[in-house]
Order: sequence, then C-alpha cells, then structure tokens
Amino acid sequence: MSETLLKINNVTKVFGTHVVLKDIDLDIVKGEVVCIIGPSGSGKSTLLRCINFIAPPDQGEIIFEGKTWKRFHSRFNIFANRKYEGELPRLRSEIGMVFQHFNVFPHMTAVENVMLGLTKVRKEGRAKAREIAEQSLIQVGLGDKLNQYPEKLSGGQKQRVAIARALALNPKVMLFDEVTSSLDPELVSGILDEIRRLAKDGMTMVIVTHEMNFAFQVANRIVFMDEGRIVTMGTPDEIRNTTDPRARAFLSSILG
Repeated sequence: MSETLLKINNVTKVFGTHVVLKDIDLDIVKGEVVCIIGPSGSGKSTLLRCINFIAPPDQGEIIFEGKTWKRFHSRFNIFANRKYEGELPRLRSEIGMVFQHFNVFPHMTAVENVMLGLTKVRKEGRAKAREIAEQSLIQVGLGDKLNQYPEKLSGGQKQRVAIARALALNPKVMLFDEVTSSLDPELVSGILDEIRRLAKDGMTMVIVTHEMNFAFQVANRIVFMDEGRIVTMGTPDEIRNTTDPRARAFLSSILG
C-alpha cells in the first residue's frame, strides 16, 4: 500500500472577508507528483502556502509524517500543538518551496544563497554546508556558477539557484508555485526539464502551474481548483476527459 506522506484536512483560509480556500481535502502519497491547475484567483498558491504554514490555515489541519499542524485560535499563538512551534523552520525545510519569484539574495553568491538554509536551519558548519551547496548547484546544472552573484545570472539560472537551495535541505516534499511564470519563454523548458528530472528520481511534489502540457506529462494526479475549492481531481486521462463543466471550459480555453 502506498504511504500517505501529507494530508490536507478541511483547510479553509480567509483574508479579511474573502474566503480564499474552503474545505480543502487532499492526500499526497510518497513519490507522487500532483499538479494543481485552475484559473487565476482560485486559491492554488494560497494552498501551497498553507501546506508549509507560510499562511497558516484558519480552519482545518495539515498532517505531515504523523504530526498535526493547525491554527490555535489565539492572538498570541497560531499552533494547536505548541511544542511544534519551534520546529516550524524544520517543517519548512522538509517541505521545500520554490516561488514564482526567485527570492535569491543579491549580496550573496549562488553558493552562499544555497548555504544559508543549511547553516541557519540545519546548523551545519560552513565547510559541510558549502560541500552540500556545491553538490546541489551541480545537480541543477550550475556547477560553473558557484561564485557568481545573482546580477550575473539569467532568470532561469536564478530559479535554478532557488531550486538548489530547497533541494540542499533534503526535503521530503517539494512545492513549486508557478516557477516558470516570471521567466522569458526560452528559459521555461530548462526549468520544466529540471522538475521532470526530480519526478523521475521519485521526489514527492505538489506543483501549481499554467503549463498544461507539462502538467499532463509529469503528473500522477491533476487537481482542478476554482473559487477556492477542489472541483475535481484524477489522473491526466481522467481530467482530460472530465465531464465537469467548469473544468472542461477551463481546459478548452487553455488547450483549445
């Protein structure tokens, strides 16, 4: 039986009076690639941020490796399990995230950007951190850019630095939030190829993307969201042939 690594139970997220997510339930199996698609504003990116508590859910819970994370309804503490509060940085290192914008530090070289999480979160010594960081950058094809500053890197290379930074922490799940949307078209294929390589290596991934052909190629399951809810989910073939009218209309507008 496949091992459920991550469970999203009844997650709701509200900003002001706007309900961004409503009653989201989703299980992620170890080694699975789940692509989340849907129109802009449907809550896809917010769902990723709830998973690793960048944006803690207002209701519901995230269960990761047997630990339950849920909001504690207090002005002073967001955790129901207070003993886990100090473990939040480790949670975010084990559920790595790569954002739409690269978020690399301009005053640090590529290798220093990757080393940062290793020294701050994993408390690695600098020599060991540099060794791991160099290997992570080599893994994403940047072995010749270790000492380059971001201003000397292309958009695609900066995104690879961000991927290497997440991978260096040896995460058990990777979250990708529209990682190609800020790139020039000629740089997109390189980043998608890198994600394909991770999928082939068995990395568990949750990917928010508008790259429909890529989603249908790489995903084990595709989740279609609209208006803060999961409308339908299934294998690529099941979603391609869905009878749900909203999903069909969305796919028709994208795929023709």
